[in-house]
Amino acid sequence: MLGKYAAIFMSVVLIMAMVTSVSADASLSVQTQSGNKDEASLSLGVERLLTEETDLVSGKKVGLITNPTGVTQELESIVDLLYHHPDVDLTAMYAPEHGVRGDKQAGEYVEYYIDEYTGVPVYSLYGETRKPTEDMLENVDVLLFDIQDVGTRFYTYIYTMAYVMEAAEEYNIPVVVLDRPNPLGGQKVEGPVLHPDFSSFVGMYPIPLRHGMTVGELALLFNEEFGIGSDLTVVEMEGWQRWMYYDDTPLHWVLQSPNMPALDTALVYPGAALIEGTNVSEGRGTTKPFELIGAPYINSTELAETLNDLGLPGVTFRAASFTPAFSKHAGKLSNGVQIHVDDRDVFLPVETGLHIVKTLHDMYPEDFAFINPWGDYFFDLLIGNDQTRLGIMEGESVETITSEWASDLQSFKEMREQYLLYPEHNRGRSPGSEDHPGRGAQPPSQN
Repeated sequence: MLGKYAAIFMSVVLIMAMVTSVSADASLSVQTQSGNKDEASLSLGVERLLTEETDLVSGKKVGLITNPTGVTQELESIVDLLYHHPDVDLTAMYAPEHGVRGDKQAGEYVEYYIDEYTGVPVYSLYGETRKPTEDMLENVDVLLFDIQDVGTRFYTYIYTMAYVMEAAEEYNIPVVVLDRPNPLGGQKVEGPVLHPDFSSFVGMYPIPLRHGMTVGELALLFNEEFGIGSDLTVVEMEGWQRWMYYDDTPLHWVLQSPNMPALDTALVYPGAALIEGTNVSEGRGTTKPFELIGAPYINSTELAETLNDLGLPGVTFRAASFTPAFSKHAGKLSNGVQIHVDDRDVFLPVETGLHIVKTLHDMYPEDFAFINPWGDYFFDLLIGNDQTRLGIMEGESVETITSEWASDLQSFKEMREQYLLYPEHNRGRSPGSEDHPGRGAQPPSQN
């Protein structure tokens, strides 16, 4: 009899242990996922504007700078939300590169038009006019900026924002920036700080290629450090942490531009886009822009082997061939590589891009070329100096080239800290587990 009860007791203990184990696993799974995907843990600037900060727009004539990325987590357009809001008068919209609806290719001129759905005039800020004029602002009480950035210096939306801030200061109009995540996270800062001699619309200010800041943080930095001085308000997010990449949030990926189809594109973009300054295709006209690079004169297998032999952290190169539908080498079979990011936490996109450019230069000296379609080498405008191109041409190593950036980069890191709005948390920790440092606080230095 005792043996029977002992067997029953052991069975109960075993079942309880199994239940406890399953519960623990489930709890761990929920905890891990909630740190990354719990929608309640993140509020975007646009969402906080319409729920907590409505006084910024209520009873006012609003001018809106946005594009298809200006949406809530439920993918509701800010255009529609403002147009239908009973206390808001949406009187003007302003189109950055690619247009308000995102239907323009890179470099394509955006014209003035009337938005079909709202009847609101849309003024171009890409082309002949990049800063709103007095006529464009005559029926506006406040300017709203709501565009998703990609975390790279030569993405032009942040300079549209800067020009809007300049116009706002000139015509005494308050400007409100609705903050959004940096898709590349807010920790890593890479690449050379732009030299003022190479200022352009793909790099107006001395910041590094990968700046590790949100648009709101950049707005504060631009306003103070570069003398804009506008009446600026940043509506901060809640729940975003600096370690988070875009897919660590509950947000859907909305194309920031026609050639930014996925987070994988944004991950390689700070370095792979340097290929745009050469006669090698950066993959425009394919389904993998910036992940695919190539040209008709390249041997795919040799290039992949050479790049993989460099042992660059967090990345593998696969021999690939493709035929671009448009842009460089359109309709021609191009051979090269696809960039596969294996570990984004150690991957260095800027240095990787430089290694690619230098390898192409060294392997194909008779065919490879830096291009200068506008009188300036486009590579120099992208990288922010001419020393890098000259160093590659003179046979310097990438290590030597990057060492020349170190001092300016460190100075930028120290300067940016006073404009960081969001705290540093360890991955997986609850967003509310530490006090928010607030504007002007001094969180630990990001490397």
